[in-house]
Amino acid sequence: MRLDKYLAQAGVASRRSSKEIIAAGKITINGEIVSEPGYYVKENDLVAYQGMKIEKEHLVYYLLNKPRGVISSVADEKGRKTVLDFLLEADKQKRIFPVGRLDYDTAGAILLTNDGQLTYLLTRPEYEVPKTYLARVEGLISRQAIKTLKQGVEIENYQSRSTLVRVKEHNVQQKSSLVEIVLIEGKNQQVKKMFEAVGYPVKSLTRIGFDFLTLKGIKRGSYRELKIHEVKKLYANKKK
Repeated sequence: MRLDKYLAQAGVASRRSSKEIIAAGKITINGEIVSEPGYYVKENDLVAYQGMKIEKEHLVYYLLNKPRGVISSVADEKGRKTVLDFLLEADKQKRIFPVGRLDYDTAGAILLTNDGQLTYLLTRPEYEVPKTYLARVEGLISRQAIKTLKQGVEIENYQSRSTLVRVKEHNVQQKSSLVEIVLIEGKNQQVKKMFEAVGYPVKSLTRIGFDFLTLKGIKRGSYRELKIHEVKKLYANKKK
């Protein structure tokens, strides 16, 4: 296995950051500094980071149905609940971190893992990982607004990319609409800003899908471990 990938899978850092660590001469193999990310680590090699032996972690992958009012982080200086607060104590000890972010007031699907390489692949914009949202918006959204959203709208001097959008419900009594939207990019609060741009502010937002993964069978505040074939599928078709 390449050294940069070995470090990422050991939980030292992401693959990109691992390359920087290697280039800085902070990694030794069998007592000698190795500065090439492409060095092939053999089974019996002793790999150390700043003198500390690196043990490969057992990689774990969880899909959490995040409630609203929860921080997508491992800790919060204000003492607010984080996604880790919903894990069993034994799972918290595995140095888990969230893959990307969900806004404090947005609920839904978020991945938690100690696999730095997969985190890198799933969060880089060039890999275009689709994320599906359900937005409850104010007003009975028009066909023209849906067409505009599909084509892309300008938000803060940025043109959003074309996307999939469909109306799930028009609630005449509440004067609101339920709209499904799929994004392959992830600007800050992008979904909310897109709907605001066409005149339909978001009342509530839930991410119901991450790539091919859905929240089926996962109650709000609960999580499940991914199956091995799901992990392989997340890796599939991503650039190495």
